[in-house]
Amino acid sequence: MLAAIEDFILIAADVYFYMILVYVLMSWVPSVRESFVGEFLGRLVEPYLQPFRRIIPPIAGTIDVSPIIAAFALRFLAQGLIAVIHFLFGP
Repeated sequence: MLAAIEDFILIAADVYFYMILVYVLMSWVPSVRESFVGEFLGRLVEPYLQPFRRIIPPIAGTIDVSPIIAAFALRFLAQGLIAVIHFLFGP
């Protein structure tokens, strides 16, 4: 059962990571970001990215590195959640 929960957490984190990646790549093509898919991804990803954007300023005023930091934080969060579950319920 713990393996299933661990797999779910890792898969959910991976899916969200790829959502962030696609959203960032879509920013290079403005017409794509304004499409239905772009707006849908924006509604799912922007609430997570906003706190990182408030803390981390763009480099040279134009390069936004906050999605990179957010992706690392997402991975650490997933691994930390798995560690807590293993601590509470055993290996």
